[in-house]
Amino acid sequence: MESLSAPWPWYVGGSLVAAIMLILVLLGRYFGFSSNFRTLCAALGAGRHCSFFDYDWKAQRWNLWFLVGAVIGGFLSANYLSDHHVPDISATTVSQLHRMGFASAGDAYYPIELFDVWTVRNIAIMAVGGLLIGFGTRYAGGCTSGHAISGLSDLQWPSLVAVAGFFIGGLLMVHLLFPLIFKS
Repeated sequence: MESLSAPWPWYVGGSLVAAIMLILVLLGRYFGFSSNFRTLCAALGAGRHCSFFDYDWKAQRWNLWFLVGAVIGGFLSANYLSDHHVPDISATTVSQLHRMGFASAGDAYYPIELFDVWTVRNIAIMAVGGLLIGFGTRYAGGCTSGHAISGLSDLQWPSLVAVAGFFIGGLLMVHLLFPLIFKS
């Protein structure tokens, strides 16, 4: 049980991801969670109203099972295999987040000031963020996991461009927009 609940070395996790990706590439399948939204919509009949969803969704049924397994695995890990230890982050980051009003930084796994307090501002931030993520995922033709893990494993040039864009967007968010949104 200890080996399951303790962090695994990078080379174990990396080797497992590489093995799964090799199997998927050999089977001609592509991994990505955002494609499950399209598959779910198609399965629920959205293809009758929009041609984007009118395709053979059953060919992607395996990815839905992968999603179900990830949700179940995440639940089991969080509730039965976790010691609920908050990851260590640098003192400088904690200090900066405290100045921005995140007193829980360093003490909680996520910013409780944003996710546990339901204000109009917090709901708006999460709604706009969710819409931007959804738009970006569709515009980029996939999500970070699909491009960074599956696309790069398959040596796809668009995935390299998308991953570079994800990193640039993340840097811009953290260093430019985040301080503007959460001024102290």
